[in-house]
Amino acid sequence: MGDICLTSVGWVCGLTAVSPLLAGWLLDKLLGDPQHLPHPVVGFGKMISFAEHRLNRGTHRKAKGAVVALTLIIFVFVAVWLLRTLLTSHLPVIVTILLDTIIIFYCLAGTTLIREVRAVFLALDRSLDEGRRQVARIVGRDTSELSAQEVRTAALETLAENLSDGVIAPLFWLALLGTPGMLAYKMVNTLDSMIGYRTERYKDFGCWAARIDDVANYIPARLTALLMVMASGRISLLWFVHHYGRNHASPNSGYPEAALAGILDCRFGGPHRYFGQLFDKPYIGDNDRPLTTADMKIAIRINLFAETIMVLSELFCTFVAKI
Repeated sequence: MGDICLTSVGWVCGLTAVSPLLAGWLLDKLLGDPQHLPHPVVGFGKMISFAEHRLNRGTHRKAKGAVVALTLIIFVFVAVWLLRTLLTSHLPVIVTILLDTIIIFYCLAGTTLIREVRAVFLALDRSLDEGRRQVARIVGRDTSELSAQEVRTAALETLAENLSDGVIAPLFWLALLGTPGMLAYKMVNTLDSMIGYRTERYKDFGCWAARIDDVANYIPARLTALLMVMASGRISLLWFVHHYGRNHASPNSGYPEAALAGILDCRFGGPHRYFGQLFDKPYIGDNDRPLTTADMKIAIRINLFAETIMVLSELFCTFVAKI
């Protein structure tokens, strides 16, 4: 009888541990990013913008940028950790489960990413100008003079890169440091997306933000590429990823992009224009063939499969660890 009771308690603990991830992931699948609700990343952006406008001037910009980046990341982690601790100590466990579910829901961006990329291809079917406007929603480069091929390439590159940044990396940091680490990672990613550029304005102030993002994404980016290759069922593509993954200005983004380029047998990379400046990026892959809507459908299917493998693996490991 005692063994049965212990087994029952273990199963309850396991189910309790996995319920926030399962619920948060399903909410993302159903709803995507909520359009009419406050989003923590919007708040992060306002905090970063406030600090940047006041401190990115004069001397010691690199030091000031480092202080801003580290302070904001630590603040988010500690704030969420303290909130969870207080809730766990004074309220029923369901309240902490709900908080964790909400955080996970907000931190996962897989559904919205797929919707945006699909919308780029649909807009491009209507007109080149519509395609350019639509892709401008998800990339940082200048889209006003992109060709139809370049619009499709930009959308698919973003799909691969943001599978890492928007899905796999948050899940990785959730597994490592819980929801405080997951939300702190989103602050890291937001800092990099806002100030982590090598332009005249941000090259010093955003230096630390970019380097911290590189470190935070080092393992997740390579894990994302592995999951994409597993999703394709073509393990031989790991050599392709190893060969071309380094062909990127970022030490990380090239790996998921190389995985998708290998799966689609196409070419990514090349010169891009950011904030009026031309950046000559190396190519990833060598088959400069026209991209089509069929390629988009394959890429989305790979993204969904890779995401599912990651989530199910994390659910299984969490459940086993708790029972």
